[in-house]
This record gives sequence, C-alpha cells and structure tokens, in this order.
Amino acid sequence: MKVGCVKEIKNNEFRVGMTPDNVKSYVNAGHDVYIEKGAGEGSGFLDAEYEAAGAKMIDTAKEVWDTVEMMIKVKEPLPEEYPLFHEGLILYTYLHLAADKPQTDALLNSKVKGVAYETLIERNGSIPLLAPMSQIAGRLSIQEGAKYLEKRFGGEGVLLAGVPGTPKANIVILGGGSVGTNACKIAVGMGANVTIMDINLQRLAYLDDIFGARIQTLVSNDANIEKAVKEADLVIGCVLIPGKSAPKLFKKKYLKEMKPGAVFVDVAVDQGGCGETTKVTYHDDPIFIEDGVVHYCVGNMPGAVPRTSTIALTNATLSYGLQIAGKGLEQACKDNEVIYSAINTYDGKLTCKNVADSFDCYEYTDVRTVC
Repeated sequence: MKVGCVKEIKNNEFRVGMTPDNVKSYVNAGHDVYIEKGAGEGSGFLDAEYEAAGAKMIDTAKEVWDTVEMMIKVKEPLPEEYPLFHEGLILYTYLHLAADKPQTDALLNSKVKGVAYETLIERNGSIPLLAPMSQIAGRLSIQEGAKYLEKRFGGEGVLLAGVPGTPKANIVILGGGSVGTNACKIAVGMGANVTIMDINLQRLAYLDDIFGARIQTLVSNDANIEKAVKEADLVIGCVLIPGKSAPKLFKKKYLKEMKPGAVFVDVAVDQGGCGETTKVTYHDDPIFIEDGVVHYCVGNMPGAVPRTSTIALTNATLSYGLQIAGKGLEQACKDNEVIYSAINTYDGKLTCKNVADSFDCYEYTDVRTVC
C-alpha cells in the first residue's frame, strides 16, 4: 500500500504521525512510504533520517495526499485540508468528530474511510491509541495549572505544595480515567490537597487503593462538584465518553462562587469540553479569564511536548496501522474485529454511534454491514 504522512498544520502542533523507525517498519513490510519534507522537524526527526529509513520525501502536502491510499496523521484535518480528500482514502488519525460537524461533513462527502485513534476500543475495554496522549495530557494539566496559578498570568498566586506554615492548594479532578489518574499522580507528587470525582464507584475504590489517604474520592454529581469547586484553586476537567461530546459538568454558575484567580484546565476540549464556558485555545494564546477564573482550554495539549508525545503515540498506533496497510481496512477488520470500533466514516456513511448521537442530522450505519 502507498502510505503517507504530512506536516501537521494546526496552530503550534509539532507532533508527527510517523517516526523514521515507523517508516522502516512499513517499508520492511513491503509498503511505499511518502513523507512531506520537514514533517518531523518539530519533533526532532530530520528528513535525512526518514530517507535513510526508506521513505520517499515529497515537496508538498498536496502531492502526498494525492499519491497515498492511507494517510497517517496526529490531529484531525483542518478545513484547508478538506479539498485534498479523495474517495477511498484511509485516514488514520485523531478525528474527534463529535465536536466537529464541518469535518464530519467533509469526510462523508468525500467518502473517506475515517479511522479514529480515540474510538478504537480493545477487548478488555481499554482505549490503547488514546491512552498515551491521555497520560501526557493528565500530567501536563497539573504542570500547566500550576503555572497559570501564578499571579502574572491572572492566577491567585498560590504554590501547589505550599510551604510549612501555609495552606496547600486544593485541586479538584473531574473524572477518574486515564487523564484523571495521571493528573492525580502528579498533583499528589507535588504535595497538593487532591479531590478526584467519578461516577464509577469501582474506579473510585481503585484510586483509593492506589493513593490511599493522600486523596479524597467523591462520587461525581452536581452537588459534590459545586461544593468542591468553591474551595478549589485548580480544577481539572477530564471526562471522556469515546467518540461522544463530553458532558458539561463544570457549570458557568460555579465561576461566581469560586476563588478569584482559580484555574480551570479542560482536557476534554477536543470532545467539546466539559465546561459550559469552555472555548478552544491554542499554545500561543492558551488562556482566557471569565468571571475571575482562568481558563486553559488548549485542544492539543500533548503538542507542547512533541518529542515525547510523538514517540508515545506512534508506539501505540504502529501495530494497528501495519495491519490496515498490510491487509486493507476491510480484511484487517475481519481478522481483528477491534479495528471496527475505530471506523467513524466509511464510503459516505457515519459508522460511529456516539458521533451520530452527538448530532441530530446524521443517520448511523453499523460499520459491519458496509465494511
């Protein structure tokens, strides 16, 4: 198969969909790999490394899109890339369609086979292609939250760990999944007071076993959230329903009850965000302040650490990508039914139920009936 990778064009996105080591794996499997020149520079991978691995280096992104049968990216395509779609193309990347109707329309109209990292669910219920970025985003959320608590950024001027004789910061984490667990790990390590909430009592029991008396676990409901955020210095929103818009757990009315200069980091912004006041920001202008609360809502948080993020992501995506390229998407699904869960669009049909449920204008098609 002809497999390609282009430079990401999202604002301050420096990750890349394939490393030179990935290229070598595809080439060794008999595939032709086409890489846009400069695609890996933001993550520290030079064109010469790709060439040495067997890639064909291409001058422009359009040439790559026009040539390949399978495109491997990191982030969802932007409107400038929609005209480059072509029927039958396998697009293997994060899509986040539940928060992006224009992209959904473009994929359907072009009859692209959209294979989304974030909806691939393994037999044990894990989400292996989302997990590495969730781990990074969770850890970054505390790092970024601590920074924007500084007074010069509009924060209240609180140090997470405090010092002897001063209060520690109160951190509230909404969601106890992979992002929340990794946020909790860093928050506890930095010495803050941590409360983590989830609707799943078994998950809370698991977190209690791991962190013990160093954290407070609470059932996630409106009453508990409202009480907790009143005293919070930093709130981390990390709620995920694979392929579906995130529920709005962090209400606008809470802002007036919170401490002036408190910080809200919405890690769920890719799926529409879990805050009623969330709006997408970018690394070059990451925050805004509403009702005295600093909002950090960057849609591609792991892009801040592209070298780590690219290696972690491609470690996870490579094996599934090789299956798709080696057998074709249809046969790969028959041989490994897990891959069905990643297909969001196929031949002009919307095949992810959670995405269809996020809008009222699409008809859902069971992917097994068409692929």
